[in-house]
Amino acid sequence: MEVILKEDVPKLGARGDVVKVAEGYGRNFLLPKKLAIEANQANKSVIEQMKTAAIRRHQKDKADAEKLAAQLNEVVITLTRRSGEHDQLFGSVTSSEIAAELESKGFTIDRRKLSLDEPIKTLGEHQVSIRLIKDVAAHVKVVVEKEAVEE
Repeated sequence: MEVILKEDVPKLGARGDVVKVAEGYGRNFLLPKKLAIEANQANKSVIEQMKTAAIRRHQKDKADAEKLAAQLNEVVITLTRRSGEHDQLFGSVTSSEIAAELESKGFTIDRRKLSLDEPIKTLGEHQVSIRLIKDVAAHVKVVVEKEAVEE
């Protein structure tokens, strides 16, 4: 059975692909869940229109993301934290805190788009990358300073 995918299906194909699947898989899973439509001439023309619309939408999103990335590359976030010996923080700086700081500067970024391999646990400058969309990423400088301790 040939079907046209309406959504990306893992290990099968991307949106708009025409794929051959087993009769049962297509009839019992893909079609009822509206993940695919049967491949016939009328549906193929509809999918072509959907593909061109998706390409236009992606180009617009990419242009917007590149503008935002240019703005974000200039941003420096400064956080003050308590630290112990050897510039180790008592806690850590997480992606949620960085997202909240970006929010206060006027950028609405989901914390899941921030890529921290591990939380920041030392003082100093750190580069944090933000994956805006599939092809566009921005880098924000995060400066962690020592909090003044009153004696």
